[in-house]
Formats: sequence, structure tokens, C-alpha cells
Amino acid sequence: MNHPKNTLVIGASTKPERYSYKAIHMLLEHHHTVFAIGTKQEELFGIDIYSDLVAFKDIDTITLYINPEIQKNYLDYMISLHPKRIIFNPGTENPSIYSTLQSHHIECLEACTLVLLSTNQF
Repeated sequence: MNHPKNTLVIGASTKPERYSYKAIHMLLEHHHTVFAIGTKQEELFGIDIYSDLVAFKDIDTITLYINPEIQKNYLDYMISLHPKRIIFNPGTENPSIYSTLQSHHIECLEACTLVLLSTNQF
């Protein structure tokens, strides 16, 4: 088993059909510490979903569930958290910002969080 990672889900939703919902559930099942940002202040599985950009500490991984257009608004914020990597889930791929992130020593991974977790590659 991989070591638990502090993971921030951006684009979190309380709707069970959304992939961000499934990802939060699976991250918790795999004993990762989950932080979440969404459009509304809500709670899911005991996790607070914040609607503002909270200065979380010690974030290892950010997993994105927002489209590339919206990501522009989060770029400086994501850099400020100093994550080791950002997972660009299917539909969120955004090669135009990869070099900026990589210049801040952030790995950009085009992958599916659900697949990574289910195959023990997270």
C-alpha cells in the first residue's frame, strides 16, 4: 500500500454522479487525508468543502475536476500550495499551464484519480 497523501480535490461536488464525489469517497477509503474546494460551502463524508481558496498546508497532490478555462483562476493558488503533483483528470488536461507548473517543481500528471487509486498507483 502507498503512503497516505494529503490530497486537495478542486471541483468537489456532493452529487453522487460526479467524478469528484467518487474520488473523495475512494481517497478516504484508501486512507488519504482529503481537502476539498467546490462552488458551494458544503460537507461530504465528514469533509468540509470550501468555496474559498484556503491556504492548506502540506498538500502532496491536487486532483482537478474543473475545466481548463476555470483553471486559469486557480493557477496562482495551486502554485502557492507547493504540491508535489497535480493530477489532470480526463477532461481537465491543460498543456498550456504545464510548463508554468513544472517551473515551480510541480509534476503534471494526465491520469484518472479513480484508476490510480484502484490500481495502487496513487
